[in-house]
Amino acid sequence: MAEDTFSGQVALVTGGGRGIGAGIARELARAGMRVAVAARSGDEIEEVAREIGGMAVRVDVADEASVSQMVDEVSGELGPIEVLVNDAGVMSPPDTPPIWKENPADWWRIFEVNMLGAYLCCRAVLPGMVDRGGGRIVNVGSGAAYLPTTPSNVGGTAYGPSKAALHRFGELLAGQLAAQAVAVFTISPGLVRTAMTESLGDGAPWTPAECAPRLVRVLASGRADALSGRYLHAEHDDIEELIGRAEEILERDLNAIRLTR
Repeated sequence: MAEDTFSGQVALVTGGGRGIGAGIARELARAGMRVAVAARSGDEIEEVAREIGGMAVRVDVADEASVSQMVDEVSGELGPIEVLVNDAGVMSPPDTPPIWKENPADWWRIFEVNMLGAYLCCRAVLPGMVDRGGGRIVNVGSGAAYLPTTPSNVGGTAYGPSKAALHRFGELLAGQLAAQAVAVFTISPGLVRTAMTESLGDGAPWTPAECAPRLVRVLASGRADALSGRYLHAEHDDIEELIGRAEEILERDLNAIRLTR
């Protein structure tokens, strides 16, 4: 794999205080990017930002004013945002009751963070990317968007649909932005052991934590821009092989969630 490096480019990673987001922030910083680490948890983002020499910024991604302020702060301190990683996400707890007993506000909050949050962050950074004629957005999705449902699925009835919506949103946004030279990707990080997934236990088929950060580093480089709009799996897809097959992938409409008959 090519060693993608960046000289002072600016990346904004939401959900960057822990887990997958923190890993992505560290990887982009190692590659030479100036990284803003954003989340609601002040102590966690401060710790990651200190570790990587980045910027910590508190945000509620589901709140438009908070997102706008975040983008203004990052742009003002670090410069134009060239890479946005939408990793902020939440999942219903394992003991979520069935919907006839569930609080609708709890169900909807999953969509507010996982889908609306990504929308608001994209909407806030895109004017600058479009004006400059380039940029990259990576939405962190999930296999829950397409995998078969089982009664033991974690996340109730909200998490999977919210990630399916995120994938479709990213695909449509990629189409909107094709003429603007802004690439949009939705990735599945695999099943990474984090605080959010810990309840699945030792027997789960855990994905190595380094897979998603390495994939995002390649996507941030621009070498995979031909795959904009495609669904990429951090563990099961060889991104270098896909880059080499980009023309075929587009022609055959591969790496996409589709109905087949």
